[in-house]
Amino acid sequence: MLKTPDSRILITGGAGFIGSALAWELNRRGSENIVIADRLGTDEKWRNLVPLKFADYIDGVDLLQKIAANPDALGRFDVVLHLGACSATTEKDSDFLMRNNFDYTRQLCQWAMAQRARFIYASSAATYGDGSQGMDDTNDDLHRLRPLNMYGYSKHLFDLHAKRQGWLRRIVGLKYFNVFGPNEDHKADMRSVVHKAFGQITATGRLQLFKSHRPDYKDGEQMRDFLYVKDAVRMTLQLAQAPLAAGLYNLGSGKAQTWVDLANAIFAALEKEPVIDFIDMPLTFRDKYQYYTCADITRLRQSGYQEDLTPLTDSVRDYVVNYLQHDRRLGDEPPAGTDVA
Repeated sequence: MLKTPDSRILITGGAGFIGSALAWELNRRGSENIVIADRLGTDEKWRNLVPLKFADYIDGVDLLQKIAANPDALGRFDVVLHLGACSATTEKDSDFLMRNNFDYTRQLCQWAMAQRARFIYASSAATYGDGSQGMDDTNDDLHRLRPLNMYGYSKHLFDLHAKRQGWLRRIVGLKYFNVFGPNEDHKADMRSVVHKAFGQITATGRLQLFKSHRPDYKDGEQMRDFLYVKDAVRMTLQLAQAPLAAGLYNLGSGKAQTWVDLANAIFAALEKEPVIDFIDMPLTFRDKYQYYTCADITRLRQSGYQEDLTPLTDSVRDYVVNYLQHDRRLGDEPPAGTDVA
């Protein structure tokens, strides 16, 4: 169980977006007994680690090899926060996704449970597909869900496996909705619209959004549940330390807002008048596009999470003004009195 600052914590994907944000929040709570596991590759996500305090780093592939050879090779952990995954919804290499997202998670979960460590892993709202089967996190009938892409299916497959094995009575899976915020810039095309829009508006004064290709949604009125990363990590750590929490949990704001709402918040943060151009959605993912997502966070609230969610305008302003405009990471804190979230 998480008892910061004394707990020993493993974060996989710890140099990535949500993983590094978790390490940042743990540091804020006085915890530095953290082991980071990741694959740094050739992008810039190593920069997310620079402001953070942690005890050790291990390559993500070496992690599995070490514990397979000797389960006690890395010592004992109180909590395993498994955020490591390929999160590209456009990834076509199904074998890679099965190894990286499904099989890796299965092996790591078995090891963590054998260690009696608290195991928290990232599932995804992408498991819900187009939402026609609902977005219910009560675990009653996972087989009804139909993910729209291989990434979503790789996450869904582990949810199914964990339920079939009875693991969901002991572990926690997190269905993150549209998370945005600092430390995401290495994600290339998987960056949030906030990050992409900041670059577009700064360069041209205009923003491009996809047209709607359904008659029941006007252009820009497709809806998403947008969640600020600072809220996402607080929710995650609440579930890590809630002794009775188990199973799947939606992590979102509980409110669906339009892309135009988001765009207006970005323009306001930049103190510019909104200028939006609507462009055709590429045919390659037009039939796999989610027009509406909204998290029911009843179970999260029942677990004990009572904090207010940061309003969209405030979270966008914090991200733009305190991080994007200065190329800051979490841990490179803005001057006192300027952080609005």
